[in-house]
Amino acid sequence: MHFLGHVVRFIVAAIVLMIVGWIVPQFSVGGFWSALMLALVIALLSWVVEGIFGKKITPFGRGIVGFIISALVIYIAQFIVSGVSVTMLGALLAALVIGIIDLFIPVSTPYEAGRSKG
Repeated sequence: MHFLGHVVRFIVAAIVLMIVGWIVPQFSVGGFWSALMLALVIALLSWVVEGIFGKKITPFGRGIVGFIISALVIYIAQFIVSGVSVTMLGALLAALVIGIIDLFIPVSTPYEAGRSKG
């Protein structure tokens, strides 16, 4: 069931990214598979940033630095995933919208999931 939870989480993240692509100007996702790959890349890049700088710097740290890091991760991810186009302003707006959506649909981070098991 743990694996299924991750699959559902990435599918929900892809749907959220598609909605964000519809709402936010200067942010476009080519389709569901691009959104799914973008969700995976964003999760991996966020995990790397969290590993290097610690939990306080990630978007889940809920600070302005976390917001800016989230926008940078979204902006960098466009160079890894085909079918995604985003400007820096689009990345900032997307990070804001994703943060607002995260208030209503909270998803635990891998860091928090690991802590709750141990």
